[in-house]
Amino acid sequence: MLRYFAMTLALAASNAFISQTLYSTSLKAESGDPPNIVLIFTDDMGYGDLSSFSETPIKTPNIDKLAAAGTRFTDFYVSQAVCTASRASLLTGCYANRVGLAGALNHTSTNGINADEELLPELLRSQGYATAILGKWHLGMPPAFSPTRNGFDEWFGIPYSNDNTKYHPVLSDSMPPLPLYDGEQVVETDPDQALFTKRFTQRAVAFIDQHRDRPFFLYVPHPMPHVPIFASDEFRGKSATGLYGDVIEEIDASVGQIVDAIDRNELTDKTLVIFANDNGPFLSYGTHAGSSGVLREGKLTAFEGGVRVPAIMRWPGKIAAGRTCDTPMMSIDLLPTLCSLAGAELPRKQIDGVNIEATLRGESNNMPHESLVFYSGSELHAIRSGRWKLHFPHPYLTPRDDLRADGKPAGHGKLKPMSITASGVEGIASRHGYRVEQLPLSLYDLSNDIGETKNVATDYPEVVLALTELAEPYREELGDSLTQHVGKAIRAAGQRTSQTDEHSPR
Repeated sequence: MLRYFAMTLALAASNAFISQTLYSTSLKAESGDPPNIVLIFTDDMGYGDLSSFSETPIKTPNIDKLAAAGTRFTDFYVSQAVCTASRASLLTGCYANRVGLAGALNHTSTNGINADEELLPELLRSQGYATAILGKWHLGMPPAFSPTRNGFDEWFGIPYSNDNTKYHPVLSDSMPPLPLYDGEQVVETDPDQALFTKRFTQRAVAFIDQHRDRPFFLYVPHPMPHVPIFASDEFRGKSATGLYGDVIEEIDASVGQIVDAIDRNELTDKTLVIFANDNGPFLSYGTHAGSSGVLREGKLTAFEGGVRVPAIMRWPGKIAAGRTCDTPMMSIDLLPTLCSLAGAELPRKQIDGVNIEATLRGESNNMPHESLVFYSGSELHAIRSGRWKLHFPHPYLTPRDDLRADGKPAGHGKLKPMSITASGVEGIASRHGYRVEQLPLSLYDLSNDIGETKNVATDYPEVVLALTELAEPYREELGDSLTQHVGKAIRAAGQRTSQTDEHSPR
């Protein structure tokens, strides 16, 4: 049984590779000009926050319209359910551990994305694309690790999460002013966060208007709805679900304005629009957090509620309208796919993503990946292959029961928060209202149990063994501190020094 299971997985992977190779060739032959690419990426949004993915009283008509005009990808994953790691994977096409950026950076961090890594905007810019990031960067502090030194022509936004400021729910007294950058210059400190979504949207629309006559890559990583949450006066108090609903509905309006700018400039058929999220909701913040819907847990976990995110893509004539795709894929796949569409070379160093053009077009039902793995920091927590997901024994964070409605984490006033430099689960739990639980070896059949509620490991020992064997190469390459594996293929993150601070933009 084990041999049959392994052979089936290998055959599926082989067929996927062959199908994608043939499809890539045919698409390039007929595609003409390279597409504009607009990537809208929210922060800590829940799988249950959008009516196109779940039942919710939050109104998102513009995102729903985008889904109706494109395809919903219901099994779209991020590599880690935390900000920096998720963004590192998105822009490098690698598991975050491979590029040395597991976890989340803050104002005390001296590391960031290594200058030797070739990021998506650099690869696209080599093909003549105009590039801009409008929102949260989170891959290292400027100037050494500025977006403008990593392929972006323009940056207007913040270097890390918006709670790294005087508005931090529990550590406000020890936080510096939040810098707002325009290029490599700080133009404001502690800006009005209620205007973040509005201001980044206005710049996005202006960028589209300005570059309508050349290919462009527009990346809009909204700081919202990461706590602390804010909405502008136009939206505050307008939703049926309080401030969190206000924030999501303002993001929805932003999506509408960006798509309208594309359509107004007659770029509809020339533009691939992608809407996705960096990880699941910050559940310990009660009414100031989103919902995972039917999925288990949220941000900071390898459960589905942490790593499975809603994703929508629209490209008329290329990606089917009104379609739903449940093929497992990951944000690491966007870089090789978008590079293929743009005619750009892939990075010279090893990446983990694969070209999923055939899957996006609905011309292949094969699994792009034999397996996908999910880390928490340096710990390998879970692996998915087809319908099966195996969790190795690991600690995990789950919200305390005393949730609140004031923007403070559960247990606020009862817990002693550790310093922001304490990045382990105990430190995170102390600051953000979680408790630490232990999960035994657990196998879930996601085709029947999307909520990961029934452990069937004892019923399918051959599947447990097969997935365990599939995980070994990941441990060898990327490491696993739970099993004392040191990864052999981990590349060093960049380190901030006086020399790197003086490097010129590249």
